[in-house]
Amino acid sequence: MRVTRAQAEQNRAHIVATAARLFRERGYDGVGVAELMAAAGFTHGGFYKHFRSKADLMAEASANGLSQTAARTEGLDPAEFVEKYVSREHRDDRSDGCTIAALSGDAARQSADIKTEFAAGIENLLTALQAPSDTPGDADQRAARTMVIDMLAHSIGAIMLSRACPDGSPLADEILDVCRKEILTSLAHGNSGQPAARSSEA
Repeated sequence: MRVTRAQAEQNRAHIVATAARLFRERGYDGVGVAELMAAAGFTHGGFYKHFRSKADLMAEASANGLSQTAARTEGLDPAEFVEKYVSREHRDDRSDGCTIAALSGDAARQSADIKTEFAAGIENLLTALQAPSDTPGDADQRAARTMVIDMLAHSIGAIMLSRACPDGSPLADEILDVCRKEILTSLAHGNSGQPAARSSEA
């Protein structure tokens, strides 16, 4: 039976979504084309009807995952984002979690196309997290952007460090708890460019 154009587009979107999930879970090199297509419910031979290469799928799947991350962030203020992001639930849900935390290490070793997708995805996430300024001067905008970049980098780093530890390791939870507390304290004090004051010094 001949596949309609609409069905072909749906099949492609399904493959991309499946790839995005599997790449987050296992990394770009952790899953092959044949396994990926089987997980999506298609044969290996059908892959090249949709994509020229695995690298092309990697770039498209990255864009898909990054857009999902930004969409989930819409409407959250930075503190709400940190509470949800720097959590055990997110840490353990690699396949459905943030693409940046799951694949930044891999992306650094990939082609310029994938790095470009990550740069765009990170920029979109920064935009989603940066509230419109009541005083939109250049200095105010730069300060707000600095705060969001600092918060995002610390949040992503916390997840990556925690995931590098065994699942049952006390250190995995300690990293999340310490980082979440310190990031939230920094946000509350409005001095994200400096280390948060230690409680003993308060």
